[in-house]
Amino acid sequence: MGLTVGFDATAAARQSAGIGRYTRELLQALARRRDNYTYRVYYCNGGQLDGAMPALDARFHVRALPVSDRVLNAVWHRSHLPIPVQWLAGHFDVFHSPDFALPPTLGSPSVLTIHDAAFLTRPDCAYPTLRAYLQQVVPRSARRATRIIAVSENTRRDVIALMGIAPERVITVFEGVPSHFGPVTRGAALDRVRELGIHEPYILSVGTLEPRKNYVRLLEAYALLRKHGATQKLVIAGGRGWLFEPIFRRLTELELGQSVQLIDRPSDAALMALYSACDLFIYPSLYEGFGIPPLEALACGAPVVCSGASSLPEVVGDAALTFDPLDVEQIAASLQRVLSDEALRDDLRRRGRRQAAQFTWDRAACQTVEVYEAAANA
Repeated sequence: MGLTVGFDATAAARQSAGIGRYTRELLQALARRRDNYTYRVYYCNGGQLDGAMPALDARFHVRALPVSDRVLNAVWHRSHLPIPVQWLAGHFDVFHSPDFALPPTLGSPSVLTIHDAAFLTRPDCAYPTLRAYLQQVVPRSARRATRIIAVSENTRRDVIALMGIAPERVITVFEGVPSHFGPVTRGAALDRVRELGIHEPYILSVGTLEPRKNYVRLLEAYALLRKHGATQKLVIAGGRGWLFEPIFRRLTELELGQSVQLIDRPSDAALMALYSACDLFIYPSLYEGFGIPPLEALACGAPVVCSGASSLPEVVGDAALTFDPLDVEQIAASLQRVLSDEALRDDLRRRGRRQAAQFTWDRAACQTVEVYEAAANA
């Protein structure tokens, strides 16, 4: 007889990218397993919903709560009211919170996914109020969790070292490439990017506009590249996040307004076209818990130039040219090297598709179920 798993799917409904994508892809992969597990899924249905709950089969009993996640967070993590999650989800054998914070569980086994420790390693990259909240709630949740899923070995090491968690309680489960992600034919990709207003060769970067993504240094490196004769536009695809004002200020100071194009939250279809048609993809992030955009770029056949920080070498392997994200001249030189070497671009494309094939959501789901079983039997 399979386990009954309680599951907080709020991120799937509330967030289009990041943890929202993780939660949706994991739920869909768990549904594809066709095993004898039962899931009691709830999500907060109050406030703005930027994501969408995936279609699930009859083993998933889904309940929409008429409250916002802000209300529940205030109840559980600010007021510390001991209202058990069983009152919302019903009976379960093990509970999974995929979004950093663990609610009261009446002593039942629990699994917590921690996506990164940026609030500890890069505290300058978050609003002070959010940073203070995460620094309080995440380590406390980690200490209570029966098992912790870390989405990379780098994140696992951070959880163990910075939160004082016993190594045997922290299991690495890599994220995956969405099953529908792959190269788009050249003609179709170009047609799609032209619809987005891109009519010339371009360099692509994808990610939320926020300090950790290191866009200010990317703009500075791109300005150097333009001085050396590069003609490609720079396209940055991602919504406005937080503390993004320095990005726009530097864009103005460098007088790059005509050469840089910002695209706000493109659809998956548009993203695949953008990855497929770009001259190269660059990911200059200062710190990542995993790094979905470079993995998607590899899967779509883009030559990838990537920061060598944190978890990113685990994701790109030998399929990308890496650089020090703090060194603007090195970023520019890496871009120039790939743009000027067609054989290198072709080699990176071949390596990239092979590297991306190692990361699947079906594998992640199987490993996640193993963590559920370990937690239930602990």
